[in-house]
This record gives sequence, structure tokens and C-alpha cells, in this order.
Amino acid sequence: MAFLVQQRALSAGQSWTEAVNALRPFYFAVHPDFFGQFPREREVNENSLKQLNGYMENLQKPGLKLVQPIKLTFYIRDTKESTEKQPDIVSSGFRSVSFILHTNDILSTVMNVLTSCSLPVEHMERHEKSFGTCQSGPDGGESFHRPIKWDKSYYTFTGFRDPEQELQQTKRMEPTLHGWLRNSEPDATKKHNASLPRREELSRLKKELCEKFLLANIRWQRSWGVAHKCSQLQSLTRLSHQNPEDLINLQGHTVVFADQSGMNASGDVMLGTMDVHHQWTKLFQQLPSYRSLQQQTDWLKERISCLLGGSQVIHLGSVQPIADHYSTLNAFHKSLMSRRLHLHPRSLHGLTMVLDNDRSTPGLHEMGHFIIPINCDPLELQLFLQSHAPEARSRTLQRHQLQVEEEAVVQLCVQRLSLRGLSKEPSLSSSHMILCCRRFIEQHPPLLQGLHVCVSHFYSVMQDGDVCVPWDWKS
Repeated sequence: MAFLVQQRALSAGQSWTEAVNALRPFYFAVHPDFFGQFPREREVNENSLKQLNGYMENLQKPGLKLVQPIKLTFYIRDTKESTEKQPDIVSSGFRSVSFILHTNDILSTVMNVLTSCSLPVEHMERHEKSFGTCQSGPDGGESFHRPIKWDKSYYTFTGFRDPEQELQQTKRMEPTLHGWLRNSEPDATKKHNASLPRREELSRLKKELCEKFLLANIRWQRSWGVAHKCSQLQSLTRLSHQNPEDLINLQGHTVVFADQSGMNASGDVMLGTMDVHHQWTKLFQQLPSYRSLQQQTDWLKERISCLLGGSQVIHLGSVQPIADHYSTLNAFHKSLMSRRLHLHPRSLHGLTMVLDNDRSTPGLHEMGHFIIPINCDPLELQLFLQSHAPEARSRTLQRHQLQVEEEAVVQLCVQRLSLRGLSKEPSLSSSHMILCCRRFIEQHPPLLQGLHVCVSHFYSVMQDGDVCVPWDWKS
């Protein structure tokens, strides 16, 4: 018996390893590290990967043959092959794919993911044998991967869950906003009331630090809880009491509590939450050098703008170190200087571009900014910018209009529903937020009154009582 358990554990490990190897094309296409310039798409992929890993881990558990179906959304990076097949398409560099997983074995799950994302599956032939020997049937022997369609009476008699029925429930039987709030509002209110002292402490600490050291702002890279944020501000406050002269160099900067210390491409000072005071102090002493690098970065942006008709290089997100940003700008500037461009000095004024180390061809994002590879041929780049400038202006104008409309409808929503706060996840677009807020105003859910609401892709009550609701909630 012990030998059988050991063999099954070994087989599960082998199956997981095979799954990881088989999904390499998928991981290469969706890994969040490749979306550093696109925080909205990066967050969607991070959340979906967590759900996918959890789903596959459940398939490894002994005796668990049916898992709850889940809906996943990924942003897939455009491959070289797809670009060559459709060269005339103005591409943002990635596409959105949504699918529902309702498989009950690792091989079918891997195949489902790859085919749903339109990724190659030819390499799966060499993995199938390994998968087949790793997964056992109810009697401990090998199982085949053709799904068995049982009669409905089988599930009635045995009491087992019907996967087809659960799939339909996943698609259709999502909770309504009113029903979910009726069950969750008491818990949210209780947690919110318990967090009020910590919220007041957080506001006080933030105000004191900003006023004492003339900080532009204090922000957080991640959605940590109020208690976590308070702890970080208390740590910085203790350092300011022990060595106030070390914080003088922070004047005028925005402080961002992040995963690692340094200065980002925006000139914000990032304080690693896992670092000790000595590392923070060392960073403060290096800030004059960082500011010099920032000035060189700004000069490069001005030179690039002059060469490219007045368009501006921007960066999205808040995690790219300024040294990496400078290196990217410098390489791009040298590439532009290798060939003489013929662009009118203000022909692209008002347009923006993002430099991407991982692209091979230029593209246009749905939000209106160009996505440019740093080694793009200057003449090819000139033709692309000139031919797509009208569409870029149209998308940029639409984005600005949506942002203005979003700000107005959010403010109206807070007033009409008497909310304590209303925000959205970075992965949510302005159009989705506008649609959600309009429905809030039209249907006026009374149980939202007095809550902090975050519009997201799912329902949840956070540890401090903030309520997450999907933007496309059902009424």
C-alpha cells in the first residue's frame, strides 16, 4: 500500500513536470514579465495564471477527479508567425482570449489551453505517452484520455457531480449583485468598521510624512491591506526620527512602496517592502546620482521627440527601473541616428509611443499609443508612423473622451449611491467602468451604501471591508 502511494505521488510529480514543459509556448506568450509596459494586461495574466495553476494542482490531488469549471482570460503576445500571416493588421502586440476550463485530467487541460489560445500543439505528441503513464484510473491502472459521456442516471444513482451540469452552471448561474450583496454586506460592514482606526492612522502618517519632508505623494505598487500599509509608513517614520537628515533628499519625490528599492522611470523613489532601514538609507544617499540619470533620460526623450515629429516616448506602469529605461532610450536614439529621417517637426505632436524590447515590428495599441521595437529600422518606422498617425489620433482622442466621461460618472455614482469610495482594478478599461457605473446609477443597489467599492472581474470582500464586484454584474 505504501509503495502504491509512493508511486502515485511520483507519477503526479512527473505529470506536473510534463505539463509545465508542454505549456512552454503558452507561458512564453502570456508571462507577466513580458507585459511590464502594460499594467492592465499584466494584472489580468497574473490573476489568470494563479487560477490555472490552482486548477491543475487540484487535478493532481489523489481521489479528486472532478474540479469546478473556471473561466480564464489571457492576453497573448503576437507571435512572429501570426504577424507574417497578417502583415497589414495594426496590432497592439497582443490579443485577448477567454475560455472555460472543464477538463478532468492534465493532458486534456494542457490541450484545451493551447488550442484555446491558438498555439501550436504538434509538440504534444512526444508528451502524450508520459501523460498517459502518469494518470491512473479508479483501479490504479492506466487510463485513456477519451472523455466518457455517462448517462444522467449514473450521476443520480452514484451522487457524483455531473461535469456538463457544472459547466452550464458556471456559464449561466453566476450570482446576481443583489443576491451576493445580501449575503456579503454584513461581513463587509463588520470588517470596514473594524478597519476604521487603521484607516485614520494611515491617513495621519501619510500626511505627516508628506508635510515634514515635502513629498509629492506616497503610493503603493500593490493592493496591500490597510494594516500592511500602516506598518510600512510606521517603519519609514521610525527611520525619519532616528536619522531625519537621511530623508532630506526625498524632497519633491513621490515615494512608492514596492517589491524592490530604487528609482523608477517616472522618477519615483521605490522602497522595497522587504528591505531593512540600512538599504533604504543607502538609496536616499544615492538619490543625487539617480536625479542626474533622470536628467539624462529627459534629454534623450527630447532628442527622440525632435527626430520623430514631436511624438513623446512614455512608459506605462511604475516598476521599470530608471537605469533600464535610460538604456532602452539610449539604444533607440542610436538606432534613429543611423539613418536620416524626413518627418515634419510637429507632424506627430500630441502622439505617444512605448518602446518594447520584445517586439520585432511596430504596432498601435488600442489606447492610441505606438508600440515600437528599439531596433526598428528607421525608414520602416517613419512609414509606419506616417501611415498610422490618423488612426492613432482618433484612438487617443477617444481615450481622452472616455477618461473625462469616466471621471464624471464615477463622481456621480459616489454621490447618488452614498459610497465611501469607488475605484477600479488597473486591468479594467474606461468603457467597462462607465458601463458599470451607469448601471449602478440606474438600478441604485441600496446595499452598496456606505461601502468602499472596487470594480473588478469577480466578487470578493477584502480584509478591510472593501467590496469587489465584477464590472458586468448580473441584475
